[in-house]
Amino acid sequence: MEKLQFKLEKFEGPMDLLLHLISKHKLNIYDIEISSLLEQYLNYINDMKAADMEVTSEFLEMAARLVYMKTCSLLPEDKEEEEQLKRELTGQLLELQMVKLAAQQLSQLSLWGQIFSRTPEKLESSTESYSHRHEPEEIRLMYQVVLNKVKRLKPPPKSAFSGIVEHKVVSITSRVMYVLRHLYRNGKMPYQDFFASGERSEMVATFLAMLELIKSKRIRISSDNQYVLFDRTRQQQS
Repeated sequence: MEKLQFKLEKFEGPMDLLLHLISKHKLNIYDIEISSLLEQYLNYINDMKAADMEVTSEFLEMAARLVYMKTCSLLPEDKEEEEQLKRELTGQLLELQMVKLAAQQLSQLSLWGQIFSRTPEKLESSTESYSHRHEPEEIRLMYQVVLNKVKRLKPPPKSAFSGIVEHKVVSITSRVMYVLRHLYRNGKMPYQDFFASGERSEMVATFLAMLELIKSKRIRISSDNQYVLFDRTRQQQS
């Protein structure tokens, strides 16, 4: 990928960034090559971090989505799911492309950007008056109903979000060592056991660490996709 050294464009969201990458690198939007798109996307995210630009959660969520799609493409039994995910992504990109095109065409209209307003009209006063008489108890009950609605609409306390906002930061390097340490001792380990902690940040970091180890051929997945195996042959050769 051509490094962006001087200026990083700002995008309204991850879909906008994907459209830019597809256009810039001349990728086929109707048959997206996920591996190539993922590489360009991650490189751009790294450039954003290097330029001290804030990488919001929606950009990281899209990165995880692309990684998952690439994982499906590597497993033969997940080909149907891969095609489904690619169709969904293609549809969203085409929809955004049409919206951007329509916005561009509207911006070229001669009236675009001008403000039209009307002067306020004088409202005719009503001669009708409210004449119904309410009993004090009825008014009290209605007042109580309003108070209850106001209480329900109050925002929740900050403590209610502590379990959602606070998260544990887990590095991929630490999970690489975690995976290798267990496999070096046992030779193999059930795939699901690596994700038994339940912590989302740990599971994501472990998943990315395993992808890196598989790519470098230090570990491999058994033919039935149930076990992760340590490649001792490669270690001896190295």
